[in-house]
Amino acid sequence: MDLASAGYAFEWIDGWGDLPDTPSASANGRTHGVTVTRDGRVVVFRQADPAIVVLSPHGERLDAWGDRFAGAHGLTLVEDEGRERLWVTDEHSAEVSKLALDGETLLSLDRPDHPAYRDGRYAPTWVAVDERRHGGSGDLWVADGYGASLVHRYDETGGYLGTLTGEEGAGRFDCPHAVWVDRRRAEPELYVADRGHARFQVYGLDGNYRRTVGEGVLDCPCTGVAYGDALAVPELCARLVFLDADDRLVGMLGRNEAACDLPGWPEVARAAIRPGGFISPHSVAADADGNLYVVEWIVGGRVTKLARR
Repeated sequence: MDLASAGYAFEWIDGWGDLPDTPSASANGRTHGVTVTRDGRVVVFRQADPAIVVLSPHGERLDAWGDRFAGAHGLTLVEDEGRERLWVTDEHSAEVSKLALDGETLLSLDRPDHPAYRDGRYAPTWVAVDERRHGGSGDLWVADGYGASLVHRYDETGGYLGTLTGEEGAGRFDCPHAVWVDRRRAEPELYVADRGHARFQVYGLDGNYRRTVGEGVLDCPCTGVAYGDALAVPELCARLVFLDADDRLVGMLGRNEAACDLPGWPEVARAAIRPGGFISPHSVAADADGNLYVVEWIVGGRVTKLARR
């Protein structure tokens, strides 16, 4: 389906945002996470020093900090007692922390006491929060996408409660890359991006399996963001997919699967980047005006703004 006919029309703005050009950004700089604050600031999480970059709605750099996130990965914005906070994961150090917007560390989660880690690796990739401001429990869900392929549940103080394996639902997770709480429906749900199986597994916030989404449609979903009644899904190879409120395909944007055949993909030369086509979308965020911000897993980083028309 053509996205424009479904009411989704965007101006593609490539190379958006003033990211600090430091040596670590040139050597790595993969832009893995992005979110938008209430007042429209765009926060980017990247594998560089500084790792957190705060941009204005026009792309001007407002702040930058964070010198310990060599494995910067998932980024989640929450509201905690009226203040915005960031949950971050570092795939290398296994840090899972709640941070103030000025960088202060407020809470860190320990590796869960689970048999998978007696000999196996813990490499957390994303956090979801059942926010109390929505009447939720405050529970935290942590995806170990790059380690044991599990999703762990904690209470709001960091106490470990239990683990999802995927076997409760459609089958054992294979790289549960991201988790988020979807509040588009009357009853919120936990979406798990089961990337290795090219689908989402959907759970209630009680941990009970509900359904599977995207089989036969998705290829490698990294995460998702509510976009009105729709869901915008960045797929690593290499497109942005839109699903409607019933989880059906609406259309795709920036489709460029040929990029995945480039030598060394997704660590491709920046010369391979072309406006209008993605290389390796890793996260997406939406602002109050309907604009989207897509970040990619590519050396040096890439932020694309899709300005709603």
